[in-house]
Amino acid sequence: MNVVMLLFPRLTQLDLTGPFEVFTRFKELKVHLVWKTMDPVTDASGLKILPSATFADCPQADILFVPGGPGQMGVMEDAETLDFLRRQAAGAQWITSVCTGSLVLAAAGLMTGYRATCHWSSIDQLALFGVTPVAERVVVDRDRVSGAGVTSGIDFALTLAALLFGEERARQAQLFMEYDPAPPYSGGSPASAPAEMVATVREGLKPFLAERRAISERAAAALRR
Repeated sequence: MNVVMLLFPRLTQLDLTGPFEVFTRFKELKVHLVWKTMDPVTDASGLKILPSATFADCPQADILFVPGGPGQMGVMEDAETLDFLRRQAAGAQWITSVCTGSLVLAAAGLMTGYRATCHWSSIDQLALFGVTPVAERVVVDRDRVSGAGVTSGIDFALTLAALLFGEERARQAQLFMEYDPAPPYSGGSPASAPAEMVATVREGLKPFLAERRAISERAAAALRR
């Protein structure tokens, strides 16, 4: 099965590399890192990732995957990328995302009428595209599987692996990776963090989220035309 994982400038690498690590544990999956060219793609923190295929020579995806990150805003209005996702989705068995990758899929018209999740700071924007936002770590709705913010990518990929190959093999992969989270602090989501901390983080994100929402509103309007 071909797993087509979209790259784009200023993505959040852990959105991508968490699921990548899980997928490579299954011999049935062949992972392709895909962008417009074969040039290195620089993530939001400066890490360079090499594509293994371009839009032009990418095989048909069985599993289509889109990560998130600040660069998602530009991708949501990039016709070439959105067209690529639509073409690939037409023949894919699973259409998937982590973090704000679900907004990219939504901008391509691929999440309308589905339940999905996203990073907590932007999950409300899914509703602009006719998507039902669900504040859960991983959301499965028919052939759509979405993960919440950043670190949920591993949970997402293990969930999908269980759907594909059974829970036992997914649990074996989890054990091999020693994925047994015990974070040093509680409060890694708005549901468990102190309200004042959530408010502080939201305040710091306010200009960025305003920009993201404006782009989401434009993308949603473009989809309706």
